Amino acid sequence: MQLLPVEHFAALARLPNCRHVFTRRIAGIDVSHNKAKALARLERAHWQIRHASGFGDWPLLIAEQVHGDKIAIVDEPIESDRHFTACDALITNQRGVLLGIHVADCCAVYIVDPKTPAIGLVHSGRKGTEIAIVAKAIEQMKKRFGSTPPDMIVQLSPCIRPPHYETDFAAEIIRQCRSKGVSQIHDSGLCTACDVDRYYSYRAEKGKTGRMLALLGLT
Repeated sequence: MQLLPVEHFAALARLPNCRHVFTRRIAGIDVSHNKAKALARLERAHWQIRHASGFGDWPLLIAEQVHGDKIAIVDEPIESDRHFTACDALITNQRGVLLGIHVADCCAVYIVDPKTPAIGLVHSGRKGTEIAIVAKAIEQMKKRFGSTPPDMIVQLSPCIRPPHYETDFAAEIIRQCRSKGVSQIHDSGLCTACDVDRYYSYRAEKGKTGRMLALLGLT
């Protein structure tokens, strides 16, 4: 059986009440030629990964991602897939609901409160980090679900880093999490622009690239 082009993070994999995945570059899909066709193939590949990872019948909630700080809050059951316009983060306390964001140099930030339980998934690049979207998501999880930062586990995905990018926004995300009282912070430490065989990189590939998909849900 062919291995799926995905990775999992140890800090999240050991939690009993959540499931996650982070997709890698999909072999054989070349975005530099026919972009529309390639992106359609990439979407199908992500759909296949979603189902192969055990998320097939879970409603998928996708953020539009405009490099802003709007957070979609899902505190009621959802029966079908939904697209949230002008949002860059999603938080929920609902089980069997799948949060999803796309990245290609920006950071996918997974936030899990296993006690409440509640989860968040945030798209944070340079702009989002400057306006502290991860910190705001943590605040919203406290306000809406009663989560407490010492209970939270935060995981940063691969993202672009110096010297391939002029700012280290991953380090700033970690600093903001600590300022909110989160101590369990894990960073993959991997740079997307350093390994375009494994990841998509908007900067390294001059915009002609696909997207990785981050998925997170409560079981």
